[in-house]
Amino acid sequence: MFNFDFHNPTHIAFGKGRVADLAKLVPASAKVLILVGGASAEKTGTLAEVRSALGERAHSTFAGIEPNPGFDTAMQAVNQIRSEGFDFLLAVGGGSVIDATKFIAAAVPFEGDPWTILLKGGRNIQSALPFGAVLTLPATGSEMNNGGVITRRDMGAKLPFRSSHVFPRFAVLDPTKTYTLPVQQLANGVVDAFVHTVEQYLTYPSHAPVQDRFAEGLLQTLVEVGPRLLDAKEPVYDDRATLMWAATLALNGLIGAGVPQDWSTHMIGHELTALHNIDHARTLAIVLPAMLHERRVQKRDKLLQYGQRVWGIRSGTEDERIAAAIENTRTFFEHMGIPTRLRDYGLDASVVSAVVAQLESHGMTQLGEHRDIDLAVSRRVLEAAL
Repeated sequence: MFNFDFHNPTHIAFGKGRVADLAKLVPASAKVLILVGGASAEKTGTLAEVRSALGERAHSTFAGIEPNPGFDTAMQAVNQIRSEGFDFLLAVGGGSVIDATKFIAAAVPFEGDPWTILLKGGRNIQSALPFGAVLTLPATGSEMNNGGVITRRDMGAKLPFRSSHVFPRFAVLDPTKTYTLPVQQLANGVVDAFVHTVEQYLTYPSHAPVQDRFAEGLLQTLVEVGPRLLDAKEPVYDDRATLMWAATLALNGLIGAGVPQDWSTHMIGHELTALHNIDHARTLAIVLPAMLHERRVQKRDKLLQYGQRVWGIRSGTEDERIAAAIENTRTFFEHMGIPTRLRDYGLDASVVSAVVAQLESHGMTQLGEHRDIDLAVSRRVLEAAL
């Protein structure tokens, strides 16, 4: 196990009816800008609950944050905050709204061009406005971590950033807020959380059995609960609660403390989203099986462990067990209704060179836990994903 520091300051308010806790979680003197995506928060009544809980606090709402939140939209919010003097932000939505809020919180006090926040991956963030979140779509874990991803569509760029300054002060997690989600979004959430866990677990042995068992427990839980979420005729509170908490734990820093991490699947997936507007989770489902096959030698020991502990694969040669573990992963995604081939999204071999060129332009030339996934390896992964 590597040396590590673990600090997560986000207060989690979990359970039914916890939106009302905003009355005590948001500072009484705050001037609040609520940030939302489309009209769903208004239609479902969540936004009305939020406004009621804010009571007499001055507040306004900024709507229109897109899935894969855009830089230009975020900068509109930055300008409104600067001109109207808001001093506390409240994200109401899923990972896209929370990611955008993190960037906005950092960009408001930033001296210089906020685009450089993304060019430097957040390393130049010196401060940020305080903010909280009301989670309505469990998937990304953004509600309890210090990272985000912003898209600049005019450049075809989707870039990550992180900073200790952009942890949410709090996050309200009420599983009943997921009851109106379409099945596709539930499936995306399961796959997103699954791949987040894999990126921190499926690398090489580092003598970290606590982190391994935590990660394996999350993966097994997602495999169990995922199909039930899709098959249920009516929302089941306990299953929605399980997904919500599993997605948060998958990326709040706990399972990644002191262990090697990969993230190559995410970096390649980001480029597919930026170029072809495929849902983030679906790009992960496209790339991961191909990546695991390509890296089956480097990941051999952990693939065998993964196959045994997560999928119960104990018979066959080592190569057969590894192949079965990868195939089980692909089959799970497809059973969740998420296709795992580029051709399933109307894409052919012509996309490969464009994605590789984007990886090169964004400096993604040494990926993976060994930093040895170069552009040639990324190309092979994409070709295997066709």
